[in-house]
Amino acid sequence: MVAATGPTSDRRETRAIPVFNTHLHVPPNFSAFSTVEDAVATSAREGVAVIGTSNFHDFGVYDRFEAAAKQHGLAALFGLEFISVLEDEQRDGVKINDPANPGRAYICGKGIPAPTAPNAEARRFMDDAKTSNEARTTAMIDLIRDILAAAGLEVDISYDSIVAGVAARAEVPAGWVVLQERHVALGFQMALFEHVPVQRRATLLGKVYGQPPQAAADDAVATQGELRSRLMKAGCLAFVEETPVPFTDALAFIRGLGAIAVYPTLADGVIPICGYEDPVEDLIERMTGHDIYGAELIPVRNTPAVVDDYVTAWRDAGIFVMVGTEHNTQERIPVGPTCLDGAPLSDTVKRITWEGTCVVAAHQHLMQQGKAGYADGQGKLNPAFPDAETRIRYFAELGEELLFQATETLR
Repeated sequence: MVAATGPTSDRRETRAIPVFNTHLHVPPNFSAFSTVEDAVATSAREGVAVIGTSNFHDFGVYDRFEAAAKQHGLAALFGLEFISVLEDEQRDGVKINDPANPGRAYICGKGIPAPTAPNAEARRFMDDAKTSNEARTTAMIDLIRDILAAAGLEVDISYDSIVAGVAARAEVPAGWVVLQERHVALGFQMALFEHVPVQRRATLLGKVYGQPPQAAADDAVATQGELRSRLMKAGCLAFVEETPVPFTDALAFIRGLGAIAVYPTLADGVIPICGYEDPVEDLIERMTGHDIYGAELIPVRNTPAVVDDYVTAWRDAGIFVMVGTEHNTQERIPVGPTCLDGAPLSDTVKRITWEGTCVVAAHQHLMQQGKAGYADGQGKLNPAFPDAETRIRYFAELGEELLFQATETLR
């Protein structure tokens, strides 16, 4: 980003809030988009001005993401998502932000100053996570291949063949690919549709599942989802136990990259709301107990009332807030975030989440300049400010100036 002259409160009062999205998964992560360039070009066509990535494990594609954003006149923010575990909550059966796995915790990092140049310690952490993921996914693929063979369909699918397919479609080196369950489901669905005529698919899948399939025989996306839910989840035939890292280690990794730790909230994306997140006042206490002062929603899965309640409660507690869409399925939903069933974000939510986007933009920029950001490598807030309100306002004003300078559509 270009340098800013400094906060300009008077100018901010006259500016309209643009369209922004701070949580996109781009290829080679499982994504609605074919390539990272497709993600950026689509965002530009839809009038999005600021976009932020939130990929798992490998950030090799982020240089291309930044280049594409510059080409289209968009501002780029760098983020990540990580899966970890809170062991006490796992033991006690508490659901955090994964409704199917007690203790499993997704955590995000925002505003990575140099995502494609991690230090040696961060690189080792990423490599260890990738190695563990590869072992689990390989075992899962082998199990599914054997299950299909027992049902009468032999396919030549391996970890390497699925990786090769993902890399080819995303136009990236194979070394950048970290397979997710969705990739595996896609690989087997494609083989199924290639080798089994549509009129025979229900019979074969009935043998695989032990009961008739729910997905239509010609619905590729629904079949992928059912392969995943019927075979790969806990208690299913191809389930392989994960070995997620402790939550505190994930936080240390995120902060070691220079990013701000942000808690991604499921809220009423599942009913009942996960115990860790309900009520929001208790969630705030848990977040701040881990020195987490940023929150994020994927509002397309939430009702407007719940989005308003959580966002305003966070902001009142001195926590900045962001919103995104994930785009981690093949469904091409709009890039501009909305609530459940397409309901718009309220003006209050737009204002607060735009402010949070600007906070992260300022942090990313300052860290790139070797200066103190919003929080340090231990998660401690920048002490140069007397209180949370002053800190948020300063970073929001600086970040907005940076974004308006960097984004052609906002000038």
